[in-house]
Amino acid sequence: MRRHRTRGPIGALLALTAAGGLLLTGCGGGDDAARGAKDTAVDSRGGNSAPMPAPDRPRGEGGQRYDGGASTGGTGDSREIAPEPDLLSTFALDVDTASYGYARRTLAEGRLPDPSTVRPEEFVNSFRQDYDRPDGHGFTVTVDGARTDEEDWSLVRVGLATRSAEQEGERPPAALTFVIDVSGSMAEPGRLDLAKESLGTMTDRLRDDDSVALVTFSDEAETVLPMTRLGERRGRIHDAVDSLEPAQSTNLGAGVEAGYDTAVEGRREGATNRVVLVSDALANTGDTDADAILERIADERREHGITLFGVGVGSDYGDALMERLADKGDGHTTYVSTTEDAREVFCEQLPRHIELTARDAKAQVAFDPETVAEFRLVGYDNRRVADEDFRDDRVDGGETGPGHTVTALYAVRVRPGADGHLATATVRWLDPDSRAPHEESGDVEAGDLQGSVWGADRGLRVTATAAYFADALRSPYDGDGALPGAPRLGELAERADALADRTEDPEIGRLAEAVRQADRLT
Repeated sequence: MRRHRTRGPIGALLALTAAGGLLLTGCGGGDDAARGAKDTAVDSRGGNSAPMPAPDRPRGEGGQRYDGGASTGGTGDSREIAPEPDLLSTFALDVDTASYGYARRTLAEGRLPDPSTVRPEEFVNSFRQDYDRPDGHGFTVTVDGARTDEEDWSLVRVGLATRSAEQEGERPPAALTFVIDVSGSMAEPGRLDLAKESLGTMTDRLRDDDSVALVTFSDEAETVLPMTRLGERRGRIHDAVDSLEPAQSTNLGAGVEAGYDTAVEGRREGATNRVVLVSDALANTGDTDADAILERIADERREHGITLFGVGVGSDYGDALMERLADKGDGHTTYVSTTEDAREVFCEQLPRHIELTARDAKAQVAFDPETVAEFRLVGYDNRRVADEDFRDDRVDGGETGPGHTVTALYAVRVRPGADGHLATATVRWLDPDSRAPHEESGDVEAGDLQGSVWGADRGLRVTATAAYFADALRSPYDGDGALPGAPRLGELAERADALADRTEDPEIGRLAEAVRQADRLT
């Protein structure tokens, strides 16, 4: 395994590239559980005659690209394999984790999640990773892997990490507009009550120089509290939160539009400006389509760079709509169902997103045709970036802050007896202030894939367990998963239990319990 540090601004070779969102905010410091990734081009099969494409170039002429149906509005499937000689995989970074949280909630209630709500990359990125971190803006790149139980197939992990989060006092101030769903469905326990408790806790932990606004929506939207600097006004904010009561239908479009109007009106220069949507996303009045909703506030998003963070709640949850809103709004989603979840989101995740360290970040992995016969990217089915757009900085990427890690997992079939270079992973981003482009790369050799994935280090085993779990939930009655070397759920539960016991990590313990619940239900 090799890592390469920052190459710096790209200069003359990249003079043709242009420029190009943000993340989120909250309570205090912390940096050890970053989430997320946003993807791209899918899978592939290499031919012996195909030259190895450099990670910074599109495929050679004549190479076909599998786009998972993106050009026709279809849905890609990461288990398919692209036509040769495509040995590139390109994706934009993102930090969604809602799919895993919602699956855990559904399983705890004795139901299997709808396979369409299972996004493997969000399972994989819901767990802490101990990648090396850079000293400044940008990323480190770590590439490793191990063998699966299926002959010639390995799992290759690409890990990207930003610098550690600074102490709370060193971050910029936050200007947060909370858009709270108060429709009738939010009366269910674990929805509006949980949101109110979380907002109250967060209000107590925000700094005096932070600001908060509060917008509610049911059949109509209302600005309950304009942008208010905390200082000595925490009581006023608590009163506004305590006054929230469920009402009627869900006009999500009106809520998002009013939220952005309020955010723009109260926008603070030099602060991190965010819209935080808390909802079950069960829109039934007004605009109910993500594109239509976000088109109404497109100018505010583009001109002011105010991004959308979606916090999902409720046993019935509009996962697809919330995920689409956050994706189109240059933000991300998460899901909460317990007080513990809510504290993690509002007082751990949000603070890590308060400062921007990279704009429009994309990753590209180039596999070597001499050693790789084919590969499959795990998940990221609706997050593709065309390979040739990797260095087009006009094409939207992902925005990340300090303390983040991003993991992409590949199933790779290595040619029998192959040795030498296997793949190069490159991440490209724009400096958040100057918008100068930077890149960093990491390599992995075929010889690095020694030993079983179940004997690998903690991080890779957790990644594999989460990926196999998501894979099984996508086809719960097929018995065997689509990923190579997939264990049955019962065996996977035993492996997760053993890993939880060995690490004494409560998050892995909750993963093991979710796998056991799924095994019982299937």
